[in-house]
Amino acid sequence: MSAAHRYCGRDFSQADMSLVAELCRDAALPTRAEIARELCARLGWADSMGRPKAMSARVALLRMEADGLVVLPPPANDHNANRRWPKRLPAGELPPKLRTSLGELGTLELAPVEGKAASAHWNELVARHHYLGYSPLPGAQRRYFVMAGGRTLALFGVSAAAWACKARDDFIGWDARERAEKLHLVVGNSRFLVLPWVEVPNLASAALGLLRRGVGADWEAAYGYRPVLMETFVETGRFLGTSYKAAGWAHVGRTTGRGKLDRENRGGLAVKDVYCLPLVAGFRRHLTGRR
Repeated sequence: MSAAHRYCGRDFSQADMSLVAELCRDAALPTRAEIARELCARLGWADSMGRPKAMSARVALLRMEADGLVVLPPPANDHNANRRWPKRLPAGELPPKLRTSLGELGTLELAPVEGKAASAHWNELVARHHYLGYSPLPGAQRRYFVMAGGRTLALFGVSAAAWACKARDDFIGWDARERAEKLHLVVGNSRFLVLPWVEVPNLASAALGLLRRGVGADWEAAYGYRPVLMETFVETGRFLGTSYKAAGWAHVGRTTGRGKLDRENRGGLAVKDVYCLPLVAGFRRHLTGRR
């Protein structure tokens, strides 16, 4: 049977879409997470190591709903409407300034966030010190601490890529069909924070290099496939993107200041510079089938 739709690198036949609609109506599956897990079980949707691709399924379900194909139950955490980290600790005093050279720090390590305590710590640091604050990362995701000598220096959040971004899409050279099929191979550097008491020249670009070298294998271990391109958005007027340029990222254009719900071209959102970083040689061939 020919595919009716394609999401997250998987073809969904008409029978598959009927199953999705049936699961979304099943009162025994009241949450989106449960629907995603059941969908993986029923379709045998698993990674190369046999693990259910539940996160990919959740992203696919969201895109199906956006396309008007299914109706999902409300988000289980919808009560947290402001999307703030709800477990803020007392502010306290900042640690003393760490002023040293990159060489004197010792070996930098990209440490994945593992376990509830580490997750809460990452959330807390981002909520307190990142200018965007904390909000749940979209879709498939990995979070990291950058450490040296047992000290946390910086944090990264990597997540699903933006659905559409003209500057990025022009840089890749794909069409809408190719984007729908291969978008999962692009990941977004959604959060990058050098902790405010850390003043180490060139640390930011070195940390970005560490992320470039480590994210592919870590993502493959978590999700069963390796991304080929990473994107990020840098707010103009607030940052110059110097560290990204020094780490080899390509400036590919700017956003328009319109959100995905802007139907009247009003703008009003911050304009951001768009940067992309290939994670493998020949990334366009992976994303478009062309060189």
